[in-house]
Amino acid sequence: MTLFLIDCVVLIACVMMQPAKNDNDAMSALNGGAGDLFSRKKARGFEAVMQIVTTIVGALFFILALALVFVSTHK
Repeated sequence: MTLFLIDCVVLIACVMMQPAKNDNDAMSALNGGAGDLFSRKKARGFEAVMQIVTTIVGALFFILALALVFVSTHK
């Protein structure tokens, strides 16, 4: 349970540390954001590291959640 709570706090911190993607202009809203399909750039540097860390911590969150359910039902 302690590992799960620590993972929750780390996951929240990882999500909050990710840079914002502010591409919300009026033209994007009018054309449905179709221009973003091919203009996306690969994440580099800090953004790439935070995406990887968030994915790992999120996967660990689900694994620990399933483990807690399994342990609580098999007492």
